[in-house]
Amino acid sequence: MSLTALAETSFTPAQTMPVYLINIDRAAERLAEIRRQSDEFGFRFERIDGIDGALIPRDQWIDVDHDRFRLRHGRTILPGEYGCYRSHLLALHRFLASDDEMAVVIEDDVALDIDFLARAMAAKDAAPQADLIKLVNHRWNGFRTMTRSSKGDIVGRCLFGPQGSTACYLVTRNGAKKIVKSLKVMSLPWDVAVERGWDMRLSIVSTRTNVAGFSQLQRTTMVGWRRDYRAAKSAGWRRLPAHLFRTLDFFRRIAYVLTTP
Repeated sequence: MSLTALAETSFTPAQTMPVYLINIDRAAERLAEIRRQSDEFGFRFERIDGIDGALIPRDQWIDVDHDRFRLRHGRTILPGEYGCYRSHLLALHRFLASDDEMAVVIEDDVALDIDFLARAMAAKDAAPQADLIKLVNHRWNGFRTMTRSSKGDIVGRCLFGPQGSTACYLVTRNGAKKIVKSLKVMSLPWDVAVERGWDMRLSIVSTRTNVAGFSQLQRTTMVGWRRDYRAAKSAGWRRLPAHLFRTLDFFRRIAYVLTTP
């Protein structure tokens, strides 16, 4: 093992849980920025050699239900979405191969600070029943407060979603086991699928504000641009099953938020 790899996988005594960084080879600038943050704020991470969907022909993709994705989401899968999905599963499998009881998974475009791990742990202490805590989101529509952490972060769930982004989240061993089993076959984008605690029978919550921000390198997207999403969309009438799926999920989410501890 190289000295660089050793530095990235040796956690400091003060670091109470591992941090898994998802990063693909061509995102070297993003990796350098996370290393800079690691040096500045004194945390250690283990790099997950992510799947670069752009380099894998579509006919070589594994564990994908294209038809179900189209019915549920109203378009075809982008290569970047496939890579993102497979990379997060790799991170969870790596975590499950360890002896740790919980971990934080981050994507390589986050901007961290010296308090992010302490805030993540405080959120878990405030919501001990949670299997997964989303620490970064894009939306908080209809947020319902459940508790407040010792670090001041409000923790709860949203009546409306998806909230978007899986750039940073805390996951327990029990949560990771259920997720890798339930989401083995891709039929939704990762950020949509992993929020559906009602479907996986998981307790999933989020912080009301982001525990981590985004670096300037987020603008160099690795998933797709708006034009890519537009080009992948099915014709209007073909998206009717997706609208029905989202409507049903809307009511299932509300029931989940109002009744699940």
